[in-house]
Amino acid sequence: MTNDIAGIKAADVILVIGSDTTSAHPVIAARIKQAVRSGKTKLIVIDPKEIRLADYATIYARQRCGTDVAVLNGIMHVILKNGWEAKEFVASRCEGFDALKAEVEKYTPEAVEKISGIPAATLTAIADLFSHAGTGGLFYSMGITQHTTGVDNVKSTANLQMICGNMGKTGGGVNPLRGQSNVQGACDMGGLPNVFPAYQKVGDEAVQAKFDKAWGTKCSVKPGITITEMIDGAITGNVKALYIMGENPVISDPDQHHVQKALEACGFLVVQDMFLTETAKYAHVVLPAAAWAEKDGTFTNTERRVQRLNKAVQAPGEAKSDWEIIQGIANAMGAGWQYANSEAIFEEMRTLTPSYAGMTYDRLGSMGLQWPCPTIEHPGTPVLHREKFTRGLGLMTAIPFKEAAELPDAEYPFVLTTGRVLYQFHTGTMTRKTAGINKLAGPMVMLSDPDAAALGVRNGEKVKVSTRRGNIVTYASVTNKIGKGTVYIPFHYAEAPANRLTIAAVDPVAKIPEFKVCAAKIEKA
Repeated sequence: MTNDIAGIKAADVILVIGSDTTSAHPVIAARIKQAVRSGKTKLIVIDPKEIRLADYATIYARQRCGTDVAVLNGIMHVILKNGWEAKEFVASRCEGFDALKAEVEKYTPEAVEKISGIPAATLTAIADLFSHAGTGGLFYSMGITQHTTGVDNVKSTANLQMICGNMGKTGGGVNPLRGQSNVQGACDMGGLPNVFPAYQKVGDEAVQAKFDKAWGTKCSVKPGITITEMIDGAITGNVKALYIMGENPVISDPDQHHVQKALEACGFLVVQDMFLTETAKYAHVVLPAAAWAEKDGTFTNTERRVQRLNKAVQAPGEAKSDWEIIQGIANAMGAGWQYANSEAIFEEMRTLTPSYAGMTYDRLGSMGLQWPCPTIEHPGTPVLHREKFTRGLGLMTAIPFKEAAELPDAEYPFVLTTGRVLYQFHTGTMTRKTAGINKLAGPMVMLSDPDAAALGVRNGEKVKVSTRRGNIVTYASVTNKIGKGTVYIPFHYAEAPANRLTIAAVDPVAKIPEFKVCAAKIEKA
C-alpha cells in the first residue's frame, strides 16, 4: 500500500476493484464504511459479485471476470476525452503519458461495455465521479492480481491514479490489500525469488558483496524460482526437495491433482506447521511450529507497519518458533548461527534493510512504525511518493486488454471464480478447528437465479461442478448477487476444494496463477 489505513477517512471518493473487502479484509472494510457513513466519502465498487460493500456504494458495476484492463482503460478514456485528468501532476511528475493516451483511445465506453458487460453510461459515471474527487483512493486485492494478466491489471490501477493525480496524497494512492497477516513482511525480508531483503536485486554486485560480508558466505547470484515453478519442477525431477513452512498448497494452489502429483514425486518433503495439514500428510518429515501467540517477533502489515509480536502463552510439546527450527537445521548442516532471540534477528534485519534501519524493538512500542524509516530520528512514512516517486518520474504504461487463458465454451459454459468468505481464514488450518465458525459458513457454489432456474437447481441442493482438471460436489447458493454465467466457490474447504478445479496458467511476469477465471459446468448431483 502506498497509503495508510488511518488516511482512508480523508478520501473524497474510494474505488474498490477486485476485492471482496468485507469478507477478506473486514477491518479495512469497516474503515471504508465509516468514511462513507461520515458523509464525506463516496464509494465506487467494481466486482463480479455484488459484495456487501456495494450496499454502501454510490455506484456499483459488475464486470465480466478477467476484463479489468479494459474497464480501467475505459475509465481513463472517458477522463482524457473530457480533459478531466490532473494535467499539472501528469506533466510534472509522470512519463509515458502519450503512449498511454494513444492506447486508451480505443477503449470507448461502448467498446468496453461489449467486453466487460458494464453499461457505457455507468462507466462514464464512474470516470466523472472519480476524476472530480479532490482525493481518490484505490483499493484492490487478488481479484486484480490472480490473473494471467495480473501485472497488467496492477499497472492499470497505477495508470489511473497517476492520471487523476491521486499519488502522494493522504487518502489517495494505490492500495493492494495483503491476504495474510505478514505477507508484506515476508516480501520485505526477501521472500521473493529475485531479491534480498528490502527488494535489493540478487544480480546487483554491490548488493551481493554487502550480503556476502554480512552473512560470511558467498550468496548465489542466480534468482530462485516461484511456487508454481517449484511444483512443476518436482514433477519433472528438476526440484529434488521441498521445504514448506506455514503453507498448505494442496488446498491453496491451482489444479489440486497437479500439486498432489508433485508432492508425491518429490524426493524429500519437509513441512513445518502448527497442525497436520492436507499438505503435511505428504511429508517425509513434519516439524511442529509455534503459533503466533506462542512466539516473539515482528509482523509487517498491509500498510507497511512493522509491529511487535509478544509471546502470550507457551507452545505445546516440542513446538518451537520458526527461527529456532531453521537455526537448528542450519547448525546441523554446519552453519554456526548464534542468534539468541528474535530481537537479535531483527537487529540484523534493520542493519541490512535500509527501509527498516531506524527501527528498534523499543521504538516499535505498541503502535509500530511504517517503512521507510531510514534513521532512528525518522517518524516513519504513512504516505509514499509525496514529493516525487521513488524512481523519479512515475511511469505510465500503455496496456492492451488480453483475455483470460481459458474462456467458457459449449461444454463448459460458466466462468468459475474463487475467493474467501468472512468466517474462514485461507485454507482453514486454524479456523476450521472451531465448531462454531464451521456452523456459520460451509462449502458452496454461488450461482445466479436465472442459471439455477435453467439447471433446475434450488438453493441448498447438491450440485457437481466440473472443469477440465476435475470435479467437486458441493451445495448450491442461489442468489441475485452474482451475474448470469458466473459461479463463485470459496477455496477454504478440503471436502469441496475449489482448487481441484482452477487452472495452473500463470502471469508470465509474476508467475501468479489465474485463480479468478476458468471454464466450468454445473450439473445436479
